[in-house]
Amino acid sequence: MTNEVLTENKIVQDSKLFIDGKYIDALSGQTFDALNPATNKKLASVAKGGKEDAKRAVDVAQNAFASGVWSEMPVNDRSRILCKMADLIMKNVERLAYVETLDVGKPISESRGFDIPRAASNFRFFAEMAKYTVNEHYDMHNFTSYAQYAPAGVTSLIIPWNLPFMQLTWKASAALAAGNTVVVKPASYTPLSAVLLGEIANEAGLPPGVLNILTGPGGTIGTALTTHPSVQRISFVGESNTGKTVMRNASENLIPVSLELGGKSANIVFDDADLDEAVAGSIDAIFRNQGEICLSGSRILVQENVYDLFLDKFLAAVRKIKVGDPLDETTDMGALVSRSHMKSVDEYVQIGLAEGAKLAHGGKVVAGMEEGNFYEPTVLYDVDNKMRVAQEEIFGPVPVIIPFKNEEDAIRIANDSIYGLAGVVWTNDMRRGQRVTSQVHAGLLWVNCWYIRDLRTPFGGAKASGIGREGGRHSFDFYTEAKTITLKK
Repeated sequence: MTNEVLTENKIVQDSKLFIDGKYIDALSGQTFDALNPATNKKLASVAKGGKEDAKRAVDVAQNAFASGVWSEMPVNDRSRILCKMADLIMKNVERLAYVETLDVGKPISESRGFDIPRAASNFRFFAEMAKYTVNEHYDMHNFTSYAQYAPAGVTSLIIPWNLPFMQLTWKASAALAAGNTVVVKPASYTPLSAVLLGEIANEAGLPPGVLNILTGPGGTIGTALTTHPSVQRISFVGESNTGKTVMRNASENLIPVSLELGGKSANIVFDDADLDEAVAGSIDAIFRNQGEICLSGSRILVQENVYDLFLDKFLAAVRKIKVGDPLDETTDMGALVSRSHMKSVDEYVQIGLAEGAKLAHGGKVVAGMEEGNFYEPTVLYDVDNKMRVAQEEIFGPVPVIIPFKNEEDAIRIANDSIYGLAGVVWTNDMRRGQRVTSQVHAGLLWVNCWYIRDLRTPFGGAKASGIGREGGRHSFDFYTEAKTITLKK
């Protein structure tokens, strides 16, 4: 890869499948277009893989695994290659960030300043952690038992469109560090950055067949990757209904799954909170990445006696958000990923208004930018938690603001959801922060902050937000097979 200086007019390369260390066309020869969300113009032609391409990729990954070229490689050598991949990601941060921004529609400041550096950190973290995995050992009379954590085998990773490169590296780095071979299916909306990981893998010295990347329709490739009998692990990130389909497919071969699904997280503001801090954090928690983040604090619960003051401060901050060209360094919020998704977001706003919610700001396409998928930061307030806009995932820049009476009421509203991915509490009473977070049924909770992640901690959701945990040792637990071996002395 080269880290050349890029301009807005720079042509993004067409993308092929990456199988067995080579870039190849789909067997059908078919392609589809990747579109720039900011203009809805073609960015690149992308290989449209099919069922037979998926079968070939899994077979290649299975052969690579069985050969031991990666699974039996000394862990220090595996770690060295994965750290090299981390170095190459940072060496090429400008190109990767540029492609990510063009493909997703997010501000370049986020891609360059957070997503791509975090992707490098993912590889470096799991590469280092793999060297220090502890195997259990027990003595009993004339016998010795020990637990061996062996690579599981071929791993299917199905990646979402909102944070494609970061999510890919978060999953792939752990699976590879554990000694598995990997087949990746990136989202069809945003495949371009994922495909570039193949170049990085080759340059770093990852053996052919260990990492394979398939672009194409989820209904075809996704089904093939979740039903193939050689696949031993499936990790999926996406919306909850698709997650159910993945789980049903996996059940045919009893394949263990890790599912990170939808969210409608409560962002709770108590009357003793630092309101300026709560407003700034709440703005970030719903408008970053155009609200297209599963962890978004999309339900903002505000205690009644500070409700009006919070709303005034929140709206003042919303009015300062700059929506614009994702490649502009000063842009705060870019374009939604597709025209159809923007239409869905707008439909939810209209549903909310019909249900009785009030519109404080936004609620329409940005004037003068109709060629792209630019939607105004939108605020619905005086929302009842029973409304669809409070219960269903909008996945866009549309917070719903809900009043609550007291601590018990806040917890009740927060838990009145099919989802349980995340939650935020704003309070200056740390005992209250601990009480509330312990009673909110969600997998990730923050007090007076949001989106802070220590890679050693478990990541995952409750209820319709998913099954399983990844992160730190939890990733290695999932991507390995535990064996108990007992020896007679």
